[in-house]
Amino acid sequence: MADPNPTVGELFKAKAVTDDQVNAAVDAYLAECSTTAHPIADGYSLDLAAAVAGHGWASRVVANPESSPGLKRGAVRTAILLARAQKA
Repeated sequence: MADPNPTVGELFKAKAVTDDQVNAAVDAYLAECSTTAHPIADGYSLDLAAAVAGHGWASRVVANPESSPGLKRGAVRTAILLARAQKA
């Protein structure tokens, strides 16, 4: 039986989520870090704030004012890809 809450990375590998959708989620988080329900793919959403907060390294990078924008973007992307999407 397939996991009802796959990671965004698993959805990406299955081509259910595009690179543009992942980038849009990263942009949404960077624009508003309290975003909770972001549609990531057809039928799936992701709590962006929880995804980053639940990833220790990403949350530290984002909180560090000395982190470069590129590093923050990469950290948020990693946290999103590892987060479990929820059926909408």
